Amino acid sequence: MTENVTQYLNENRERLLNKLKAFLEIPSVSTNSSNAKDVKEAAQFVESYLEEIGFTTVERIDTDGHPIVYGEWLEAEGAPTVLLYGHYDVQPADPLELWESDPFKPEVRNGRLFARGASDDKGQVFMHLAVFEAFMKTEGRLPVNVKVCIEGEEEVGSAHLYDVLDQHQDKFKADFCVISDSGMVASGQPTLLYGLKGFTGLEVTVYGPNRDLHSGLYGGAVKNPAMALSHLLASMKNEDEQVTVAGFYEDVEQLTDDERKLMNEAPGEAYETTVGVTETTPEKGFTAKEHTMARPTLEINGLFGGYQGEGTKTIIPSSATAKLTCRLVPGQDPEKIQDLLVKHLEDHTPKGTTLTITREPLSAKAYKVDPTHPLLQEAAKSYSDAFGKDAVFVRMGGSIPVVETIDQMYGIPVVLLGFGTPEDNLHSPNESFPLESYDKGNETLVRYWNAVATL
Repeated sequence: MTENVTQYLNENRERLLNKLKAFLEIPSVSTNSSNAKDVKEAAQFVESYLEEIGFTTVERIDTDGHPIVYGEWLEAEGAPTVLLYGHYDVQPADPLELWESDPFKPEVRNGRLFARGASDDKGQVFMHLAVFEAFMKTEGRLPVNVKVCIEGEEEVGSAHLYDVLDQHQDKFKADFCVISDSGMVASGQPTLLYGLKGFTGLEVTVYGPNRDLHSGLYGGAVKNPAMALSHLLASMKNEDEQVTVAGFYEDVEQLTDDERKLMNEAPGEAYETTVGVTETTPEKGFTAKEHTMARPTLEINGLFGGYQGEGTKTIIPSSATAKLTCRLVPGQDPEKIQDLLVKHLEDHTPKGTTLTITREPLSAKAYKVDPTHPLLQEAAKSYSDAFGKDAVFVRMGGSIPVVETIDQMYGIPVVLLGFGTPEDNLHSPNESFPLESYDKGNETLVRYWNAVATL
């Protein structure tokens, strides 16, 4: 079965790539209201392709935002049911002048397909659909039962997806979930992602005088909010990169020796080259890999207040603001972490100032699945056979909130089968996807669906 399906994909490669290009030509930018028609066109593309493939049920679920496309094929008697999640919306292409080619006119250069959405996530969603087509055209059936959920609001927080999942739990219920919205640690290096960090944050503003003041007339008498905010932020982390907020590490799941070995054996990024830093600065007692993959963080994402123009303006600003976020690990609860941060900020409010604190509404818990789980082990074998290289197991410092939602709602394993690479320029100009990942990724999926059919 594997050989017939793979042969179909090879013989129809150009036709399928042209179909993918047609998908990528649709500027389905979910954040821009001017692209609302384009987003619906992308949803229609997915809907039509599922019908063409032969899914027995295909429907568009309208929301107060962009639609969700649902499809199902449930005729593999005795086989497990998988929920495939992905998204058809994309990030804005700005700044356009930095693109070497039109972001919505796909172009192949140096073995890569360049277009907005080529990697995130249209290209990877399309691979699954192309593989389903290949099975149906050669075998007349799929090896597993499949439910498809492709949404149009992932790039804007999936605002309506969670309500739909909650309202239609039986419709989306499955034995496990597969998501291809991630990548590999290096080009050509198959990578099993078995954990994601959670996320939360807040914004804090320090207020002093009721207006900007002359620094000569008032300096020494009135507390400077920008300086006060600097002291306040410095009280939250020490020079060993350890968060000093009371209780922050209280519920953190400790790393096992086996996990540390897995992480440190995986290929790592050469930060000095890729981002231009002179050295890495992980939390004391942990490597940079361990910290990014599996230790919680507290970061300042934005810091502003006072005069921002050219030259000097000698003032004491009336206020200063910082945006903070935390990446969380298993065991940590986002609401509890927010409470701890708020308490620390309030307890350490500098004299002569007041605070306002706004909590981040879109928080998520961390997710982790046992790397020895049979579904992940089969994925690793399928990856390895297709790419000709042993798969590595890693956890990722980023967050995919829908993963935690599916885990909590259905209690099923989520398999993150990503084929992107560090060079894909996600969310940036010149986004691309390597055709090697496309070809070998398709072979991986063919092998995987056949392998899990009997689990």
